[in-house]
Amino acid sequence: MIEKLIQGIKKTGAPIVVGLDPMLSYIPEHITQKAFAEYGETLEGAGEAIWQYNKGIVDAVCDLVPAVKPQIAMYEQFGIEGLKAFARTVSYCKEKGLVVIGDVKRGDIGSTSEAYAVGHLGKVQVGSKSYYGFDEDFATVNPYLGSDGIKPFIKVCKEEKKGLFILVKTSNPSSGEFQDRLIDGRPLYELVGEQVAKWGEELMGDTYSYIGAVVGATYPEMGKVLREIMPKSFILVPGYGAQGGKGADLVHFFNKDGLGAIVNSSRGIIAAYKQEKYASFGSENYADASRQAVLDMREDIASALAGR
Repeated sequence: MIEKLIQGIKKTGAPIVVGLDPMLSYIPEHITQKAFAEYGETLEGAGEAIWQYNKGIVDAVCDLVPAVKPQIAMYEQFGIEGLKAFARTVSYCKEKGLVVIGDVKRGDIGSTSEAYAVGHLGKVQVGSKSYYGFDEDFATVNPYLGSDGIKPFIKVCKEEKKGLFILVKTSNPSSGEFQDRLIDGRPLYELVGEQVAKWGEELMGDTYSYIGAVVGATYPEMGKVLREIMPKSFILVPGYGAQGGKGADLVHFFNKDGLGAIVNSSRGIIAAYKQEKYASFGSENYADASRQAVLDMREDIASALAGR
């Protein structure tokens, strides 16, 4: 699957992943009104509104980007109906040829970790048959429990030729409370990065590993160090746009081949029509605003990489 991601980046010229992280407050009124008219102001109505909103955005940007990243918490808050919308979104994005990164941040041990891996990346056995659960192409994983929490995922990834993005240095302001702590004189995130590189050696593609890392755009200097520590790992970079990251912050995340990183933007794209810059599109044309935001982001990143 890492090869499909790389091919998509080369084809589109956009090392961009769109974060499909819907909130009801993002969804234009004409969509929610239609969903509520059919299902009422219910969880089912919310799930329908989310699905229709996502579909509009995916249709508008699927030719511009190689990947999407639905954050499962945004769907789980609506219970089973939200998870149905999540599953429907994943399936539709794959139909459109997009790589799907399930932002699930799972991390446990033993049979629990194996169950998470099976549910999101593999197949579950039901009697004499087996079925995919959510069937994402990649999943985000928290490494805090150590190798016991990661190896069940690696096992399923080997079987399914799928991949992981392991949290190394996250974009949130308080990430340093633990991630920056010195261990034998070195920050913890560097040690985690080294371990990600070792795990990655177990599952290599042609040039890059199926095991990548999450490193926030809000910490570019740390990204530079981690790029050297993990030369064969793709880096998923959150924090662009709404969280303050910009194209100039991203250059160190990429290798000299122009690959090695994919940058996420969530509400900066999916709720672009709410920004002053794109307000002229209006809520009826929210998806067109999202498309323009992707085009602008692609140009910002390309300009930064060209000038490094």
